[in-house]
Amino acid sequence: MQLTAPATRRTTTTPRRDADGMAVASFILGLLGLLVLNIFLGPIAIALAAAALWRGTARRGRALLGLTLGVADLVVLAVAMELSNTVSWSL
Repeated sequence: MQLTAPATRRTTTTPRRDADGMAVASFILGLLGLLVLNIFLGPIAIALAAAALWRGTARRGRALLGLTLGVADLVVLAVAMELSNTVSWSL
């Protein structure tokens, strides 16, 4: 008679699910960063996309878009700062 359920290993699906979530989060943060807080959201999107790609996400395209949008956030910030001659930018 066994009182407890046998231990199952679910570690094979969890890292991939985490990586997929990171890919989606990097895309959303990169997209949102084009509008607001790009100095913070851009680097976060880049880091999440890199981590998702390193972990082998199934959503590789979404991670690459998040990486591209994160870089675009920083480029938009640099251009806006150069045009306005300030350390930040506003609409």
